[in-house]
This record gives sequence, structure tokens and C-alpha cells, in this order.
Amino acid sequence: MQIMLFGYNIYFLLIIFAGSLFLTVGDIMAKAWVHHNKPLYYAVTLVLYMVGMIFLTISFKYKNIAVASMMLIALNVLTLALWSWIVYGEPLNKIEMTGLILGFTAMCMLEFGSQSVS
Repeated sequence: MQIMLFGYNIYFLLIIFAGSLFLTVGDIMAKAWVHHNKPLYYAVTLVLYMVGMIFLTISFKYKNIAVASMMLIALNVLTLALWSWIVYGEPLNKIEMTGLILGFTAMCMLEFGSQSVS
């Protein structure tokens, strides 16, 4: 039995969310490594990125590679934008906001395109 949420298998959404979370924390650790230059931060960053990519690879069982990748990246960018705004006080400018909207639009187009072919 498949549990669906917004037309997606809930397991797929959890995998994408987990992968995105690992990538986001990896990005945050990478920024910490840049500022503090501690080798441990760099090692943790690489491990987090690898785990995030493992989740992305698992998601390919449920969705087209392009759609799954775009969803993970879009969620990662969105969470990073929120983190940067809340923690570092770095709001997005109009061009960056437009880029996020275009990325979300591309994700929707890829998803709707893959549904019409199926």
C-alpha cells in the first residue's frame, strides 16, 4: 500500500527531505570550515554530502532522475536561503528571488512533463 501526499509517494518525499537536510547541514558545515579552517569541519562536510547523495540515489527508484534531483536541490536551496536570512541576516535580492521562482517553475514543468509521458 502506498501512502500519497500531494500526489507523491510519502516514502519518496521523506527520502528527498532527508537528503536535502543532509546537504543543507553539509553546506552550513562547509561555511564553518571556510571561516574556521578546521580539518574536522571539512571531513564532516564531506560525510554529510555523501549521505545526502545516497538519499538522492535511493530516490531514483521512485522518480525520474531529473525530477528527483531538481526537487532535492530546490529544497536544499530554499532551506539555505532561509538559514542565511535567519542566521546570517543575508536576505535574497530580487534577482536571487527570481532564480528561486524559476527553479521551482522548472521543477514543476519537469514533474508535469514526466506525468504526461507515463
